[in-house]
Amino acid sequence: MRKSIVFLVLLIAISILAVFMPAVPGPLVTEGINSGDVAWMLTATALVLLMTPGLAFFYGGMIDTKNIISTMLQSFIAMGVISVLWIVVGFSLAFGDSIGGFIGNPTSFFMFQNVLDGKPWSLAPTIPLVLFAFFQLKFAIITPALITGTFAERIKFKSYILFLVLFSLLIYAPLAHWTWHPDGFLFKWGVLDFAGGTVVHMSAGFAALAASVYLRDKSEKKTAISPANIPFVLLGTGLLWFGWFGFNAGSALSAGTLAASAFATTNTAAAAAGLAWILFDRARGKKPSAVGFCIGSVVGLVAITPAAGFVTIPSSLFIGTFASIISNVVIHWKSKTSLEDTLDVFPCHGVGGAVGMVMTALLANVAVNAANTTGNGLFFGDTALFIVHMKALTIVIGYTLAGSFLILKVVDLIFKLRVSAEDKKIGSDYAQHGERLQGFEMESLRKAI
Repeated sequence: MRKSIVFLVLLIAISILAVFMPAVPGPLVTEGINSGDVAWMLTATALVLLMTPGLAFFYGGMIDTKNIISTMLQSFIAMGVISVLWIVVGFSLAFGDSIGGFIGNPTSFFMFQNVLDGKPWSLAPTIPLVLFAFFQLKFAIITPALITGTFAERIKFKSYILFLVLFSLLIYAPLAHWTWHPDGFLFKWGVLDFAGGTVVHMSAGFAALAASVYLRDKSEKKTAISPANIPFVLLGTGLLWFGWFGFNAGSALSAGTLAASAFATTNTAAAAAGLAWILFDRARGKKPSAVGFCIGSVVGLVAITPAAGFVTIPSSLFIGTFASIISNVVIHWKSKTSLEDTLDVFPCHGVGGAVGMVMTALLANVAVNAANTTGNGLFFGDTALFIVHMKALTIVIGYTLAGSFLILKVVDLIFKLRVSAEDKKIGSDYAQHGERLQGFEMESLRKAI
C-alpha cells in the first residue's frame, strides 16, 4: 500500500513538473516537411502500437485460463508505463546528443523539451521530430512486453513494473542509441538493423533467456501448457502481422519505394515461415496446427525485421523459411532442458532476431537501398558487413544477458520476483488483480451442478 502511494505521488509530481516545462518555446518547424510522409508515418505509428494489443491476445490465448487477464495486462500496462517514461527521459537516452556513442544525454529532450518545435531527425528530414519520437516510442513499448511470455503466470505484477522501467532505461535505450543514432558506435561500424533485430528482438529474446535461467526451479516439475483460447492466438497473430507493416515499412521513415519494398519482404517472410513451420512439424510426424502456423509466421516477421529494407523479395522467402526451421528446432531442444520459458520467447525472438541479423549480413544488397546499406552481404562477395555483424551480435548478446541478470537480481532483492505457490495455484488473474475470465456466479453454478 505504501509503495503504491509513493508511485502515485511520483506520477503526480511528474505531471505537475510537466505543466511548468515550456512546451513550445519557439515556432514550429515546417520547412522540408512532406505531407505524404507525415500521413504515412502517422499511420505506421498507429500500426506499431496496434502490435502490443495483438501481442496481448497472442500470449493470452496460449496461457491457461486462470492467467489470461494478468498475461494480457502485462502487455497493456507497458503502453502506460513506457509512454510516460519515454516522455520524461527515455527518448533523450535513446536519441539525445550522444555521450561517447553509448548513450544519449538525458537533458537533450528531458520532458520532451525541444521535441515539438525541434528540427527533424537527421535521418527523417521530411517528418516532424515529434512524429519520429512517437514512432520510436511504439518500439520501446512492445520490446519489454515481448519478454512477458517467458515469465507469464510466474512473476509478481509490481516486480514486473519495476523490471519494465529498468529494462527500458538500462537495456533498450542504450541499444537503440548504439544502433540507430548516427553517433552510436554500432551505427558507425556500419551495422544494419532496419527495424529492430538487435534493438527489439534480440534484446527481448536474450532478456527472456536470462529470466528463464534466473527463475527456473529444478525441484518443480515442468508441465506443458495447453492453449486456453486458440482463436485468441489467431486474432493476435493477425493483429501482429497487420501492425508489422508499420513496424518494418514505417522504418523507411518516408512514403516511397523503400517502404513498399520493406512492406513486400515483410509479408513474404511471414507467409514462408508459417508454411515452413507446419510443414516441418508434419515431417516430424506432428499434425499441422493453427498455433504452429501462427508461431511460425511471427518468427518470420521477427527474422525479416532487421533485413526488411536491405534485401530482395526472393531473399525474404529464404529468410522466413530458414528462421522458422531453426526456431522450431530450438523450441524442441528447449523442451528437454530445465529452462522455464513459458511461451518460447527466446527461441522465437532471441534466436529469430539473431538469425535475421546473420541473414542481413549474408543477403544485404546495395541495389535495394543504396542510400543506407553500408555494403553488400557475404553472399555477394563482401566480408566487411558480415564481420561487423558478428561483432555486434556478440556485444548485444553479452550486454543483454549480463544487464538482464543484474536487473532481475535487483528487482528480486526489492520486491521478490516469483509469485507464491498458493497464488500460482489460484492463478494470477484473481490472486494479483481480483479478476477472473468467468464471473463468480458462473463458477459457483458449475460447482453446484
